[in-house]
Amino acid sequence: MNTTDWITDILLVLIVFRQLREDRLDRKTFLIPLGIVAFVAWKYLHTIPTAGNDTVLIGVLMAIGAVLGVAGGVFTRIRSAGGHLLIKAGAVSAVLWVLGMGARMGFQVWVDHGGADDVARFSLAHHITTEQAWVAALVLMALTEVVTRVATIFVRSRMVGSVRSTGTAARAASSLDRVA
Repeated sequence: MNTTDWITDILLVLIVFRQLREDRLDRKTFLIPLGIVAFVAWKYLHTIPTAGNDTVLIGVLMAIGAVLGVAGGVFTRIRSAGGHLLIKAGAVSAVLWVLGMGARMGFQVWVDHGGADDVARFSLAHHITTEQAWVAALVLMALTEVVTRVATIFVRSRMVGSVRSTGTAARAASSLDRVA
């Protein structure tokens, strides 16, 4: 892992830690994590190998990323206050995010410090054809985790927003009924 890898991974971990305190849900809630993973995809995702069991590896890690992302989004509190939506990552959300990021970071460190031969043997035994398959799988896992978490938060925020709008409309209608 080089300095850019460390900085990128740390920034992605800090995103959730930033959300451990309640803050307004706004565009940066969505754009910052998406921007970081777009950079990572641009930097590392040059090809997506499809030979052998490369697509199986990629699919499994993407599925794990999706589960972590959706669960992280579900365990993020979204509430309405003062005309704004507020967001706060719960402990479960933070743990899931750090678990996903930590697993990828740990794998990278392990490969760089003695695990490469084990990964090569595993790859050979399971018909994973290239190192790029691992890179693609890990990058797409991160991308999937971020996109599904952000999408889950977006959908949930619209649900909270529509309940807020419906409640406001119902109160306005009932007050109009009393006036008439």
